[in-house]
Parts: sequence; C-alpha cells; structure tokens
Amino acid sequence: MAEPVVAVLGRGVVPAETAILRADDLGVLRGDGVFETVHVRDGEPWLLEPHLDRMARSAARLELDLPDRTALAELAAITCAAGPATGEGALRLVCTRGAEAGGPPTVFARLAPVPEPVRAGRRVGLAVVTATLGVAAAARKPAPWLLGGVKALSYAVNMASQRWAGTRAVDDVLWVSADGYALEAPTSSLVWLAGGVLCTVPAERTGILAGITVGWLLEQAPALGARAAERMVRPAELASADGVWLTSSVRGVAAVRELDGVALPVSPHTAKLQQLAGHPT
Repeated sequence: MAEPVVAVLGRGVVPAETAILRADDLGVLRGDGVFETVHVRDGEPWLLEPHLDRMARSAARLELDLPDRTALAELAAITCAAGPATGEGALRLVCTRGAEAGGPPTVFARLAPVPEPVRAGRRVGLAVVTATLGVAAAARKPAPWLLGGVKALSYAVNMASQRWAGTRAVDDVLWVSADGYALEAPTSSLVWLAGGVLCTVPAERTGILAGITVGWLLEQAPALGARAAERMVRPAELASADGVWLTSSVRGVAAVRELDGVALPVSPHTAKLQQLAGHPT
C-alpha cells in the first residue's frame, strides 16, 4: 500500500491529502467523537459487525448522531475495495460531532498498512511496565461521565502512556487501578491463561474497553482445551500464569515476555492463539 486510502461518507474515496476536518470541528477541538480500528485481511474487514456494534454503543454514550449501520458498512467496503487485495491493513472508522456551531457529524475512513513494529510484537513478544490509571477498579461504572468502555477520540492519555513506555525502553504499558488491579493497555486488552482458564478483565465491572479480539478469543477457548472467564487479577499474579498476552484488532495476539523487568515464561500457547486470531506473523 503506497499511501493510505481515505474515504469520506457521501463523497467516496478521495486523495489521501484531502482536507476533511474544519478548523472548528469538535473532534479536533475537544476530542469529541468515536472511532473503531478494524483489521483488514485480503481486502476484507474482520469482525466488522462487532466493531459497528461497539461504535454504536460508544456514540450512544456520547449522545452523538452516528450514521446508520448500513452507511458505515458501505464506507468500510469502498475504502477496503480501493486498497490492496492481499495482505493486512488497519481500517479506522471515525465519526466526530462536527462543527462547533452545529451541523452534521464528520465521518470518514482511513486504511493504512499495519506498522512493522506491531507485526514484530507478534513474533518476538512485548516488554511491558505497569502504570497507575489513578482510579479504583470499580470507579467508572457509577460515574458515566468518565466514559468507561467508550472508544472516544480522546486518546491523549493513551498516547502519553505509550510515549512514557518508550522512555523506559519497553514496548507498552499495562494500566493498573488505584487499588492494585490490572486493567488494560492503552490500545490493547489483557489476556492470560491460568489453570486451564483463558481469562480477561471484566469490562462491565471496571469500565475498560470491551475488546473485540479478546471476545473472539474467549469464544475459541475450547480449541485450547480451556474454558473462558472474566476475572480480576493483580499484576504479581500474572507471573505464575501459563501465558500472558496483549491483544487488539491490529496488534493481534502478542505475548508479554517481560513485566516490570521480570521475565515471564515463554508460553507454548501463543502460536495457537495467534492461529485462532488469524493474524499473520
């Protein structure tokens, strides 16, 4: 893919350098909008329907007028059709609230290659450090204004966390609640295998983002000879797990090889999980 493919709702595919956002677009001024990033395989978006479901839930929480599902699916289709017919990509669907003075939302899609560092993480695993999110694990459920579980455009904290990880010469951060529970990474979900149970953190209880890929993997747990569960876990407990991974639609399944400077055992289950998720390595 020589350059990203960009498409605008109602206009179709446009040159990648086309100006789309107004200077007063609330997506820029306040991060007021929602998005989804979908893995694209050989020209087809993977698990698009669950992504559209989550986008609709996020928009409802923000009281944002999201275009109807058919229009968003068509936007995804025309964007992917203009990209490569083989290989993998990352499709981002974006909907902002639009101009500050009012009017329709701004809706566009962008298809780009999966960055090589992301692909490398699948092959060699990740070094991760914990960092506090500053709120108790159960704080967000009774406080809807904290937007727990919403995939909003307000990603400044997420990106700042990953930049901080870079200063520590590691690959990513695992957020920890103020009361000491592991939550999620800035752009990924936490998965671990313990005692024949494939686990992730309960999104409803903690207000983390309910991951699309992790949901798929938990449905496939019987293929590992495991059952699926949502559990609370403290970072120290992960050292005794049979495998620990960060997962996302674009990252796929990447093993955590080191947590807070402590090497984790190499899991024999990584290859099977990657096969189940279907991401190339």
